[in-house]
Amino acid sequence: MRIALRIALAASAAMLTLGAAQAQEKVLKIGTEGAYPPFNNLTADGKLEGFDVDIAQALCDEMKVKCEFVAQDWDGIIPALQAGKFDAIIASMSITPERKEKVDFTDKYYNTPPAIVAPKDSDIKGVTKEDLAGKTIGAQASTTHFNYSTKTYTDSTIKPYPTAQEYQLDLENGRLDAANDDVVVIQEFLDSPEGACCKLIGTITPVVEIHGPGAGIAIRKGEDKLREDFNAAIKAIRANGKYKEINDKYFKFDVYGGES
Repeated sequence: MRIALRIALAASAAMLTLGAAQAQEKVLKIGTEGAYPPFNNLTADGKLEGFDVDIAQALCDEMKVKCEFVAQDWDGIIPALQAGKFDAIIASMSITPERKEKVDFTDKYYNTPPAIVAPKDSDIKGVTKEDLAGKTIGAQASTTHFNYSTKTYTDSTIKPYPTAQEYQLDLENGRLDAANDDVVVIQEFLDSPEGACCKLIGTITPVVEIHGPGAGIAIRKGEDKLREDFNAAIKAIRANGKYKEINDKYFKFDVYGGES
């Protein structure tokens, strides 16, 4: 009888241990683009890196889940989330009313302004509609920067690109008069050997209706618990210094922006 009891207790303990281990091994799949340095980038050996990736890992650590990253082309990233390819998008996605019709968002995890970049010999003096009249402006398709450009620079030709790297190549080769993107992405390009071709014209005052309140984490509609967990984790890494540690690895200023 005692032997049977001991076996039963041992089996029960083993099941509890296995259950705890399985709970600790919960995997959260994170979708990101991998073509938007310094926020996210795919290295030559197939590794995802950048601010978005480090922030995602810190949030997963705070939530005590394992991160698994999935590279996804930007144009298909929301459909891929909806189809269950991953659980969340952490890819510098601006929170906008149009996107909120398709997905839910966490609070912002950073907010930096858009800007205009142009070749060094450009005669463009500013970032207004009048400054860019008659110019061909590049922007990554399906982004707030492309939407802003098409709505604002109506006297210009707006050329969409699949990735930021492709409009940068056309800038370098003289096939564009200017481009519109996040100022951090533009500065990363300008600091590279390829970016020696160009100069920062200036930053654009964000339009909340177009640019939104910042970049957030996108999740499927109705997954309120996951959104709440992410929001709590964002607050936690802001408070415990982990956010600043990651921020300072990539930037010389606080990309979070003002409290909102």
